[in-house]
Amino acid sequence: MEKVKNKTIVFGHRGYPAKFAENSLAGFADAVKNGADGIEFDVQLTKDMIPVIMHDERVDRTTDGIGYLKDFTLKELRQLHLANGEPVPLLQEVFKLVNNRDIVINLEFKTGVIHYSGIEEIVLNLAKKYSFNHPIIYSSFDYVTLKNCQEIDPNQIYCYLTDEEVANPAKLIADNHFAGIHPKQLLPTTKAISQRIWTVDDPKVAQKCFESHVAGIFTDNYPLMTKIRNQVQD
Repeated sequence: MEKVKNKTIVFGHRGYPAKFAENSLAGFADAVKNGADGIEFDVQLTKDMIPVIMHDERVDRTTDGIGYLKDFTLKELRQLHLANGEPVPLLQEVFKLVNNRDIVINLEFKTGVIHYSGIEEIVLNLAKKYSFNHPIIYSSFDYVTLKNCQEIDPNQIYCYLTDEEVANPAKLIADNHFAGIHPKQLLPTTKAISQRIWTVDDPKVAQKCFESHVAGIFTDNYPLMTKIRNQVQD
């Protein structure tokens, strides 16, 4: 299910990093308020098993703290600050923000390096407590995570993230019962598969994606890419 029928969905990658701290509530709020098609964000677990939003496994780059996120309790993590002074957001805070809003969510399980035990069930159960206007798109670089999710709830949308070449993406999707693939570069064939490309910030690359009518793109500048999309896809 896509928000804009027959148009490529433009996702705010980690919110709106071109203007706000990445994976911040401010960035997500801007996307919701100003009509972004969708938002994308990364989920990990604290030491006490609370799902929070952060891309890196370590807190060093995006906060004023040092160390692995997994070694912080929620209370300890919330004492750190993003570049804009905000604390690291909880998944439930983002869910509350988009609850009953016309925006597509892409939730990435950040389990490619550290596989957080039980993260799939924790996240899927939390999502049941909210009302979303569109089905959540769950993605991960980690094959095991996606298969675990399918065992817990086979009726959700699961997509495989990859930065490697895929010889036969249609077969990969069919064999694993995935809903689509999220490659780093535009794949040659688009008709047989649902693909969402990351991270598209170059207008020329974006135009090619829009001309190919891919299912979606992830971008750090959703207003610019939405403008280009609307010029290409009328």
